[in-house]
Amino acid sequence: MRHTNPNAGNRSNQNRRVALELRNAGKTPDVKQTVIVLEDDSDIANLVSMHLQQAGFLVKVCKTGDTVLAMARQQLPVLFLLDVMVPGSSGFEVCKRVRESRDLAKIPIIFLTAKATEEDRVKGLELGADDYISKPFSTRELIARVNAVLRRFEQPLVANILTPDFQLDSDSFTLTVRGAHADITATEFRLLHFLASHPARVFSRDQILDAVWRDMSFVTPRSVDVYIRRLREKIEQDPEDPRYLKTVRGAGYKFEATK
Repeated sequence: MRHTNPNAGNRSNQNRRVALELRNAGKTPDVKQTVIVLEDDSDIANLVSMHLQQAGFLVKVCKTGDTVLAMARQQLPVLFLLDVMVPGSSGFEVCKRVRESRDLAKIPIIFLTAKATEEDRVKGLELGADDYISKPFSTRELIARVNAVLRRFEQPLVANILTPDFQLDSDSFTLTVRGAHADITATEFRLLHFLASHPARVFSRDQILDAVWRDMSFVTPRSVDVYIRRLREKIEQDPEDPRYLKTVRGAGYKFEATK
């Protein structure tokens, strides 16, 4: 005689319910964006993490610069928040490696550091940073600037730019120079795209700041000069005698369309 287990049906229903819950759990509609924080001071790391989490981000903290890139490749972040003076590779060195990495180069970088001289800020810009926040800092300002950077990167660019020497592809955010892929940060891309979209028009440094950086208070007119120099090194055959990115003495910059 065949005996039936009265609990078998209940277990079967429980298993189906668990499987359904697991399947639904994999369909979370709101996936949190990841921010990687490089900070060796536990108190500051906890403070930054708490406020970023309250703002809706998933935070991963690195205490040494040597672990940042490996962590980023495990789960691509939307933003790096880097201290400069940390064990192992410095924040500056991490920034340099990110910008040299094909898979990470376009991810925005904000420095959050006690190194606050103009020389430090310019160095951060030259390495490809998108913002630079000095310690001590306001947590409200930190979150506002994080959101400002991400908003700027989310705004779509419509037109592609094609010249005899380079191409800007707005869909893939890529730069091709004389047939070869060239690394370019999102901020550099937007600056070049802005100027190239308005050929022959002269823009002052302040106008460029308003158009490209908007509410990024750390960026100064000197910052524009740094970015123009970086772009010339990437697209011009002779950066000292540029064909495209022209300086208009006493006025600003313009993009010279080729004939």
